[in-house]
Amino acid sequence: MSDEPMSNKVIRTPDAVDLDALAARFRSLYDAEPDGLWAAPGRVNIIGEHTDYNGGFVLPIALAQHTVAAVRRREDTLVRVASASMDDGAVATVELTDVTEDGDYGWAAYVVGVGWAAARRDLPVTGLDIALDSNVPVGAGLSSSAALSCVTARAWSDLLGWQLDEETVADLGRDAENEIAGAPTGLMDQLASVCGQEAHAMQIDTRAVAITQLPFDLPAAGLSLLVIDSRTEHSHTGGEYAERRQSSHEAALRLGVHELRDVPLESLATTLDKLPPLLRRRARHVVTDSARVEQAARLLLAGDDLRRIGPLLNDSHASMRDDYEITVPSVDTLQEAAVAAGAHGARMTGGGFGGCVIALVDHDDAATVADACVAATARGGFPAPAVFEAVASGGAARIR
Repeated sequence: MSDEPMSNKVIRTPDAVDLDALAARFRSLYDAEPDGLWAAPGRVNIIGEHTDYNGGFVLPIALAQHTVAAVRRREDTLVRVASASMDDGAVATVELTDVTEDGDYGWAAYVVGVGWAAARRDLPVTGLDIALDSNVPVGAGLSSSAALSCVTARAWSDLLGWQLDEETVADLGRDAENEIAGAPTGLMDQLASVCGQEAHAMQIDTRAVAITQLPFDLPAAGLSLLVIDSRTEHSHTGGEYAERRQSSHEAALRLGVHELRDVPLESLATTLDKLPPLLRRRARHVVTDSARVEQAARLLLAGDDLRRIGPLLNDSHASMRDDYEITVPSVDTLQEAAVAAGAHGARMTGGGFGGCVIALVDHDDAATVADACVAATARGGFPAPAVFEAVASGGAARIR
């Protein structure tokens, strides 16, 4: 038996994308040189789940893991796109002028949907040749889809000189996901992918589309943020996500407010008495989790001990589990194991029904927490998790 500590095998940073290999693959696919390479990160949401489509607050960071695109502008309106991780790397070919909201483009919808959204804004649009690679885990709740749509939007904007602000680039990505890919996401994922800054978290007011960059330098505080992938795959295109969104809308209608963002926290208990039990639980999660974002943001802005965010993470998880009912047993097991092993706080992150748990830990305790999570899933008969350390990083940009 090996004497190597289990933690050395558990905490593994995804391999970086090989830029030279991607450029070579582009040349092999299209017999031409790319005009450039662009990258857009995945994101992890520190706190504030399912609040974005309710006009509330969220607190994501952009990850160091990226989707990278080698791109060349075409003179016609054809999009050719291939991904090293999709459909055996085969080239998908779509005529942009044929793209419609009821079309079926598979994973390429996240790409061609950007062109469709740009044309709807009367921006000049030509076709593209694209080769993709990514080290953002797919199906883990880390917004691999937003990274794909946003790297496409950033590259298209740069190549065609659209001169868009970051919020509009993000909005193109959201339109692609919502209207063409059929994933009813809010704007948080795309804003985080486009607007991320190193060593900062973003408090996003999703109603005003206003971003406040807040210091989030965990290494300087002796802390680590573990991302623990349950390997229980989730999808935003499933009915459960859409149902939660519809329930939130119905709760707001019954309460006579535009969005659940408008329900005062101070009178929440009395207000919720007006709702039937299911909608009461759904609304309570949205209102309280948005408030937890504001609490966490105040701590960051004040330069307070970041460990104090921990209890907010735990409360958020309990709310998602009991009120919004979007966690699953494998995810709950990881959250409980992380806290029991010494994490200051832990919660599921992402849309739910699988995906990842994040755990705020002292850097020196990271291995212990990771090992405890592996042991707990083994006892529960769940897949062994993949664990890596999240680092707040920069947003979508041209890199070559």
